[in-house]
Amino acid sequence: MAGSCSNHFLTPLLILVTFTTYITSTSAARPAVAGGTNNIEFIKTSCSSTTYPKLCYTTLATHASVIQTSPLLLAHTALSVTLNNTQSTHAMVTKLLQSRHLSPREVAAMHDCAELLSDSVDQLRDSLAEMSRLKGSNFDLTMNDIQTWVSAAMTNEDTCTQGFSESKGIIKRVNCDYRVNCGDVKTVLRGRVVIIAHLTSNALALVNNLASTHG
Repeated sequence: MAGSCSNHFLTPLLILVTFTTYITSTSAARPAVAGGTNNIEFIKTSCSSTTYPKLCYTTLATHASVIQTSPLLLAHTALSVTLNNTQSTHAMVTKLLQSRHLSPREVAAMHDCAELLSDSVDQLRDSLAEMSRLKGSNFDLTMNDIQTWVSAAMTNEDTCTQGFSESKGIIKRVNCDYRVNCGDVKTVLRGRVVIIAHLTSNALALVNNLASTHG
């Protein structure tokens, strides 16, 4: 039976592995960028206006052949990448909730986060659905709905992150499974939620940029 490996040096390694997994999962489905430097420069320039430009560029550059130089497709892709990662993190939390090695307090904290992430998934999915309706006289109303939902998703993710920060000493152990390996699971989970919060922030910035191009 795998034991708990709580050595301090594992924590930054786990977060690095988590981040790498995210970047790989969001870009592996696309081939190397095809379409020339204009597409890449468009993404790089657009990402420079986000809060986390490096993360923005890394997660979107491999989709350059699809995005091309379209602000609409850029925002849509950013939301899609964010939704995929949020769903993945929600699945991870749900999986860990099945562990019999968690205390009632740990279960409560993770259950709250699972509900918040579930709400974020719904809000991001609704936002993507509305992107196809950004036309004509309904543009402003539809865009307002999208901005509201993405903002709400980011608030949920921030709340989940704060919940992990405030729950001192909990979620320190769990079976070494679900790609978490052994170590400080609380730190790993918080790291994953932080990443999707950053992705959501970037997506919102790109949505706001799209809104500013209208009219």
